[in-house]
Amino acid sequence: MEKFIVSARKYRPVTFDTVVGQAHITTTLKNAIRHDQLAHAFLFCGPRGVGKTTCARILAKAINCENITPEGEACNECSTCKSFNDGASLNYFELDGASNNSVDDIRELVEQVRYVPQTGRYKVYVIDEVHMLSSAAFNAFLKTLEEPPPYVIFILATTEKHKILPTILSRCQIFDFKRITTMDTVAHLREICNKEDIKADDASLHLIAQKSEGCMRDALSMMDKIVSFTNGELNYTNTSEHLNILDEDAYFRLMDQIQNQDLSGALLSYDEINRKGFEGDMVLNGMAEFIRNLLVCKDDKAVVLLDVVESFRERYKTAAKKISPALLLSALNILTEAEIGYKSARNRRLHVELALIRLCYLQQAIELSSAGTQVVKKKLSDTPQAFRVRAIRPFGPETIEKPAQTNGAKLIIEEQKANIPSKPSVPASVSEVIAPAITTAKASKLKSLESIRQQVKQNGQFGTEELANPLQQDELKKAWFDFVEILRKEKSPAVQPFNLAQLRIKEPHSFEAITANNIEKQFIEQNRNRLFSFLIEKLKNRGLQFSVVVEENPDSREPVEIPLSSKEQFLKMADQYPQIKELKDRLRLELDY
Repeated sequence: MEKFIVSARKYRPVTFDTVVGQAHITTTLKNAIRHDQLAHAFLFCGPRGVGKTTCARILAKAINCENITPEGEACNECSTCKSFNDGASLNYFELDGASNNSVDDIRELVEQVRYVPQTGRYKVYVIDEVHMLSSAAFNAFLKTLEEPPPYVIFILATTEKHKILPTILSRCQIFDFKRITTMDTVAHLREICNKEDIKADDASLHLIAQKSEGCMRDALSMMDKIVSFTNGELNYTNTSEHLNILDEDAYFRLMDQIQNQDLSGALLSYDEINRKGFEGDMVLNGMAEFIRNLLVCKDDKAVVLLDVVESFRERYKTAAKKISPALLLSALNILTEAEIGYKSARNRRLHVELALIRLCYLQQAIELSSAGTQVVKKKLSDTPQAFRVRAIRPFGPETIEKPAQTNGAKLIIEEQKANIPSKPSVPASVSEVIAPAITTAKASKLKSLESIRQQVKQNGQFGTEELANPLQQDELKKAWFDFVEILRKEKSPAVQPFNLAQLRIKEPHSFEAITANNIEKQFIEQNRNRLFSFLIEKLKNRGLQFSVVVEENPDSREPVEIPLSSKEQFLKMADQYPQIKELKDRLRLELDY
């Protein structure tokens, strides 16, 4: 029985022309061989399974070939090529950087470099996974890598270029390998299937190429596994089942249920998917990719970005025409958010079902939040507001203008005046300012004309004679201390600053509250609005004004008894009763102050 060899080894490229998807590198290497312009050190970097080690082997064979073709390829017929193909070449050395990463290993390699090749022109050293070398090993390798003997060529291969020291990078000619495209992978798999007499449709090969994510070795390994599973016949159904990939039909069915707001159908479809063993994050990720493909199909120019099985292309285009971009974008946001929170969710099935519920009612939410043909954001407030000002009550009936006619309704516009220091004064007539706001808010039920009239009626109870009442010192103090009593009942810390403040009448309708420092002033300022409203109601004076000033050590300030400390209390008692001090000294007591 013939020994089985996996496809990745059996069909490994042996010439530059058979390397898949790296034409930019193979062409450069062939030209360098033809013109004899080979560097002394190469660095091949890129993802796994894209041909780095393969190209290194082909290069090593080609530069020692005795009969190089005009295209720069090895002849595969001379003694050197045959010994290389048989693995018996004395000029080719391949080391694994992961297991030979110490300083001693590199020193041993440097010792071998000194010997001239017995046959052929060059000795080629290939160090795979070179990023695994230690820093000390890199440093020991630097001098030899910079100035090797003329008959030595180093080829370093790595998947993690960023881990290599800059001093190593600067001594090498760097070649960046790219991921193999899906179409190149499918073409290579089709070629192997034809050689092996394997029945495979394009859909199954495309699925394998997508799953491999640009790694040819992974694609060949997956194909070998599925061929063994299906007895040499690949189709879309058994390939998706074996690769644990959810069928595209499931996503199309879910999308139809979301469009029709069929919540029960969507939940049942997810239950069926869950019973097949698919995890919730796989469903969320697959659905997001499905919606991305639908968005790509909305524009004919972007259809080239659609990386799906050829048989599904027309189905995607047809489905994309029936769905609005707003729905697709909103659904993509919901799925992305759900996928991020999936790992931290305790009940993961419920987490996915909640995302499906939101998707099913997404169309209805978009319709509710749309105005005409334009989608708008949800309003944060039902009441339109043209501008924001601090609410100030009107001071008297003389500030009320005559009723004006607006759309058949009588509107009473109030003029608001507040003679408060450090506050901007309101215009003499605000009718011009708030007219747009009233016109915009006329449909609102919260701001009715009746409530405005009622407010004006209540605010106009005080007449003009009350506005002219001059301030009296006794009445002002009485009203002030009445407010202090309110603060005392509330156990406010502002009681003492209010008690210590002195009142000074400057004009018939204005006064000053004098404090000793800024801290007391701040306590009074914090209660300014409440105090102002209280004094207006108490003194019946709508034209009242006051300010808070700081005067240090005022002469008229009443003395305040300051509580004594423990030490001061003892000294006072000892001064009044000397026996206490005598008792302390006799008993040799130490007082804790």
